Amino acid sequence: MQPATAKWYDRRDSVFIEFCVEDSKDVQVNFDKSKINFSCFSGTDDVKHQNTVDLFGEIDPKESKHRRTDRSVVCCLRKAETGKSWPRLAKDKSKCNWLSVDFNNWKDWEDDSDEDLSSFDKFSEMMNSMGGDDLPDLDGADEEHDCADSDDEKMPDLE
Repeated sequence: MQPATAKWYDRRDSVFIEFCVEDSKDVQVNFDKSKINFSCFSGTDDVKHQNTVDLFGEIDPKESKHRRTDRSVVCCLRKAETGKSWPRLAKDKSKCNWLSVDFNNWKDWEDDSDEDLSSFDKFSEMMNSMGGDDLPDLDGADEEHDCADSDDEKMPDLE
């Protein structure tokens, strides 16, 4: 058993965690007021992954959701106290070697006005308004970073 690699980012009313596990099976995500438990099997070798995080702040377990894709499991944790930034995901200040900040989605929202919501905040609101396990399919959202460009062609041999 090993922890799954994960990335996280903070928004005004939610915190997002993406567990980077391809071909996951038997995904279980349990939300508690101050903790999240994640487990699954992945790949052809059925490697078991398990992560437990004591959260920096409290969340609303009933409003928190997750969505499994072929490449990852994305969790949207609804903050119990909206508008308060989380400087880190875990309550403990020690560094988890499996957890990193998702700088592609990170946004310093504390200085923004409420009238100027970014697309990420709109996405967050959309996810929070959905029920159950119905988050949008994020497959391929960051494909451009993980694979070669589709227009890359083999270079001709030099003469």
